[in-house]
Amino acid sequence: QVQLVESGGGLVQPGGSLRLSCAASGFIFSTYAMSWYRQAPGKERELVARISSLGGSTAYADSVKGRFTISRDNAKNMVSLQMNSLKAEDTAVYYCKASRGVVHYWGQGTQVTVSS
Repeated sequence: QVQLVESGGGLVQPGGSLRLSCAASGFIFSTYAMSWYRQAPGKERELVARISSLGGSTAYADSVKGRFTISRDNAKNMVSLQMNSLKAEDTAVYYCKASRGVVHYWGQGTQVTVSS
């Protein structure tokens, strides 16, 4: 069955870095665009970054441009999010999402907490 398993979350101080990973299985990974979303307490889930199926195109929320980098390895069925210069407002549960047309799959999420 389809699985998206996020890892790499945790507690980090402001200004620090984390790298999130999402391992995919159960579908043809290289044919799906991949995205990272996040949801902070009391807020709606928001798009953080997106990468096209072959990795040739990326897009970022304004709030993370220049600090976060999304990448993928289609040989390993993995997508990653490198997060640098983290701020308290980056605290949220981060979710991995696979999309192709009207088909969408979500991971279970990983908590990122930025606090001193």
